[in-house]
Amino acid sequence: MAQDYYQTLGVSKSADAAELKKAYRKLALELHPDRNPDDEEAERRFKEVNQAYDILKDPEKRAMYDRFGSAAFDGSSAGPGAGARGRGGGGFDFGGFADIFDEMFGDFGGQRRSGRGGSQGSDLRYNMAITLEEAFAGKETTVRIPGTATCEACDGTGAEPGSSLKTCPTCNGRGRIRASQGFFTVERTCPTCHGEGQIVEKPCQVCNGEGRVHKDKTLQVNIPAGVEDGTRIRLAGEGEAGRRGAPAGDLYIFLTIKDHEFFERGGADLQCSVPIQMTTATLGGTVEVPSIDGGRVKVTIPEGTQSGQSFRVRGKGMSVLRSRDRGDLYIAVKVETPVKLSRRQKEILREFEEAGDPSSSSPESHGFFSKVKDFLDGLKS
Repeated sequence: MAQDYYQTLGVSKSADAAELKKAYRKLALELHPDRNPDDEEAERRFKEVNQAYDILKDPEKRAMYDRFGSAAFDGSSAGPGAGARGRGGGGFDFGGFADIFDEMFGDFGGQRRSGRGGSQGSDLRYNMAITLEEAFAGKETTVRIPGTATCEACDGTGAEPGSSLKTCPTCNGRGRIRASQGFFTVERTCPTCHGEGQIVEKPCQVCNGEGRVHKDKTLQVNIPAGVEDGTRIRLAGEGEAGRRGAPAGDLYIFLTIKDHEFFERGGADLQCSVPIQMTTATLGGTVEVPSIDGGRVKVTIPEGTQSGQSFRVRGKGMSVLRSRDRGDLYIAVKVETPVKLSRRQKEILREFEEAGDPSSSSPESHGFFSKVKDFLDGLKS
């Protein structure tokens, strides 16, 4: 039975190039022989997927396939396409697979290869929480990192002192071996030396041939002023030690800034919500608010201030990273309605209400309810 290339990739006949590539990448990753060792069915389907994508990704080949079917590429057929590239189903162009080969094996397992002799150490992550004040002023601190270090007994080689490493006999020092599978050749990590190209005849008794040992270390970390939530600090070479003398990985410190009692941050600016008395908002006055640098800031509240109004204090915000500049501080006032009034206070407020003209003393509320009255009168008429 002839192979249906569209069905093999799981796409419709109207699929565009992007859909074809997406379907191919997914199946190639799933069925690749390195992920399915000794699985003949997966190997067969892998070949079919490559054959189908090789035809359908090429507009000319796809047009021929749509017109003549797979016979157009059958070497035994005299139909169109029975040329050198189409004979016997061979001559596949694996350009589509090349672009995902590195995705599968270039950084497979989270380790980066460092040539022969070992693999580079893994990167480490350390989460650090700091206060807003520490983010403003900067901070020098120490962190204790559990990890690995180069074995001093064998100087990182993994071999017992007095012995040496020898070239892997399986891959002849290449770290990879090749195996033919049907139409193509697949390169795999050498199972003997695990891709390192060398093997240890007499493993070091201290590190068991790893070239590294478990060891905690204490590091000095400088946090610059002005860092923001989510900032990442990289300490090169402070990650896990590499295997058998390979370079160490890096340490990444991820910063989170704790919530503050008074301030909310927006970039380099700070906002502080300040409740004020009704009399202060009405008659005017001053309020003192804290500053992130530990001082106090006096803010003048003008007569007739409304709830939600904001006042800007220049240069009292956060430090700007790698700069001498500072952001601004915004004071958002919230007028507090009096509660638990005495009888005399209530009498004074009633006298105030009766003596005043609401259109002038409370123009917003007066204007709003006047519009509401006009609206309702219009509905009645």
